[in-house]
Amino acid sequence: MKRNKNFVPAGLMVASLFLAFGSIRSVNATSQSSVTAVSDNTRVFASHRPNMEDRLFVSPEVEAKIAAIKRVLRNPRLAWMFENCFPNTLDTTVHFREIDGQDDTFVYTGDIHAMWLRDSGAQVWPYIRFANKDPKLKRMLAGVIRRQFKCIGIDPYANAFNDGPTGGEWMTDMTDMKPDLHERKWEIDSLCYPIRLAYEYWKETGDTSVFSDDWLKAIELVLKTFTEQQRKNGVGPYKFQRKTDRQLDTNSNNGLGNPVNPVGLIASAFRPSDDATTFQFLIPSNFFAVTSLRKAAEILATVNKNTALSAKCNSLAKEVEAAINKYAIYNHPKYGKIYAFEVDGFGNQLLMDDANVPSLLGLAYMGDLRVNNPIYQNTRKFVWSKDNPYFFKGKAGEGIGGPHVGYDMIWPMSIMMRAFTSTNDEEIKTCINMLLNTDAGTGFMHESFHKDDASNYTRPWFAWQNTLFGELIIKLIDDGKLNLLNSIQ
Repeated sequence: MKRNKNFVPAGLMVASLFLAFGSIRSVNATSQSSVTAVSDNTRVFASHRPNMEDRLFVSPEVEAKIAAIKRVLRNPRLAWMFENCFPNTLDTTVHFREIDGQDDTFVYTGDIHAMWLRDSGAQVWPYIRFANKDPKLKRMLAGVIRRQFKCIGIDPYANAFNDGPTGGEWMTDMTDMKPDLHERKWEIDSLCYPIRLAYEYWKETGDTSVFSDDWLKAIELVLKTFTEQQRKNGVGPYKFQRKTDRQLDTNSNNGLGNPVNPVGLIASAFRPSDDATTFQFLIPSNFFAVTSLRKAAEILATVNKNTALSAKCNSLAKEVEAAINKYAIYNHPKYGKIYAFEVDGFGNQLLMDDANVPSLLGLAYMGDLRVNNPIYQNTRKFVWSKDNPYFFKGKAGEGIGGPHVGYDMIWPMSIMMRAFTSTNDEEIKTCINMLLNTDAGTGFMHESFHKDDASNYTRPWFAWQNTLFGELIIKLIDDGKLNLLNSIQ
């Protein structure tokens, strides 16, 4: 069956679990190793990482951090899951090499062997902190950034790329497909994640070598594409249709999507879930565009001394931000002022949230809003409630899903976002408990799980969610929450 990036049928791939001084065997798509084990005297948790010789990339600094975290975590299951998850991107998805004398890194999403600009940027993000002490890791990260800029140069409207002009399963899509593209779904965040990654890499390492001609070309294309998708001068050049039985895998109106009123916001044909938008002004992604443009402006002014291009970025960011404040706020009868998920500039607003980031819940995690912003706090309460049509609660857990997988399927990513953006210890503890109890015994995160049965899940190998779980545990420890983690039984 053909599938897009995040969709596989739910309900399969249940782990076989053998406890009481045995090892845990998983059907997770990654290879396993039982070299390292953590025991709580009644159970042995054998590492599910690939054997050392099978790991695609090894960072001594990351390995040292894993060992250090395991030493301080008293909950053996949490330590086991952290060890499995945090290095999963490095272990299984990173293809690092040199091309024409430059570092180049192609990153799989996991069980789909293509590189999404969004996923790859998010997958390697937590490793930036180790770059200054690990020269090879630093080169690998620079390789991801260079590869992303080259991808934008190939087509700024594409969301996912092949490792070369190999073609693929979506070449029949009715859009301007090229052999280098895995998929050509226009998503605002695809152009934002590379900027976020490059900016943080620069701030951490001081390395400006990645801001070369490919960077300048990419930023010019970002500005051009964002401006085209403000729709002020017509609908722009992008169209997309697919022969499919999934409504949200294609665009209406001959590939143009539903109409928008050109009010300064940027239209996004698809969401971070790779599902089509209903109203094309997707608000979380417009927030992301604002902060990304300002980061690009700082790089351009400081590194490239290109004040003209920097000014264009700042000007567009200011315009989009003003439009968000004017069109994206809804006065909810129960929650007060909240942000809509999507709007069209005509006055229509869609009130929901999707688990994929950028999301409304994830606005504070991404740094697009402060966590104490009152409208964000109201929005946060709304999206984690039954008033959000894609919030599900059952015997196994509670959280946000989305139409990509369907009714009753909770994405662990939403539970992580709740923990990342929480200032309440009990709420954080609840989130970690849910994450520990919904892995179906595999020791890994999945795309989604059924609200009443965590053994019914999708995507056994999804590196972004695995690495994000590790990032969350490290952040909580950095924030002084070790005792909270150690209080989990």
